[in-house]
Amino acid sequence: MEQEKKNPLSELMKTTMEHVKTMADANTIIGTPIHAEGVTLIPVSRMSFGVGGGGAEFSTKAGGTKDNFGGGSAASAKLEPVAFLVIREDGSVKLLPVVPPPATTVDRVIETVPEVVDKVTDFIEKQQEKKVQKETEGDFAE
Repeated sequence: MEQEKKNPLSELMKTTMEHVKTMADANTIIGTPIHAEGVTLIPVSRMSFGVGGGGAEFSTKAGGTKDNFGGGSAASAKLEPVAFLVIREDGSVKLLPVVPPPATTVDRVIETVPEVVDKVTDFIEKQQEKKVQKETEGDFAE
């Protein structure tokens, strides 16, 4: 029975995934409790990550019989605070969300739309009031 040949790419990806596992343990997502003056705060986070890798085996032009391998892998992780779990001495528990700032210009516009609509509505109402006032003044002039 022929022994299975170790694939350098699978070993490379295995090592990368082991490192990702150490980053993504439960203590990273649910943080260490913080105790202060009768209140316990437990940070809660969201983690996202990406992994990629690739490689190739090739032979040299010199005609060597030994195959060569070239490859690489990468991993990236992003940790975002989402909320704090607030536990008081009296036993009450509250989830306090952390609202991140707008990430894009579109997010900022969407957040300000209600204010813009209010301003435009106020402007239109003032213009209509001026028009009615002018018409009313015109009626008195006759």
